[in-house]
Amino acid sequence: MNRVLCVVSVCWAGLTAPAHAEFEADRLWVNAGFYSAHFDTNLGLRNANPGLGFEYRINNTWSATAGRFRNSNNADSHYAGVYYQPWTWAGAKLGVVAGGFNGYPNAYGGGWFPAIIPTASWERGHWGLNVALVPPLQDRLYGAVSFQLKWRPVAGQ
Repeated sequence: MNRVLCVVSVCWAGLTAPAHAEFEADRLWVNAGFYSAHFDTNLGLRNANPGLGFEYRINNTWSATAGRFRNSNNADSHYAGVYYQPWTWAGAKLGVVAGGFNGYPNAYGGGWFPAIIPTASWERGHWGLNVALVPPLQDRLYGAVSFQLKWRPVAGQ
């Protein structure tokens, strides 16, 4: 129960950040999952993690995100959270994504758990890329650099 409360609190904090009152289509991104380059390549983990996800850029610092994908253990996972990226360097937005994940058999019995993951994002026109550094967590989660190509149906800046 504490994990769920933590996930809800993190998501609520991000979503209640100063936001626009109306939906703007050029702030919506769609992705088809992740590609994870695992640090330990001898475990037979799935690198291609197909799925469907959405990201909505609330402002230049905050984004809300949610989706579903086939994880590295070949099980279905869901995620919901917020990106907080207050820094920019060499054209990349830098910060973290905080939220919750589920579906990992070795992590909390496949249930929801909170995570804070360092990220970098590049966005231009219709295309963007999120890169995340997923740290290993004992025998529960395997570390990787994760790549998420995203597409914006309505091109923005």
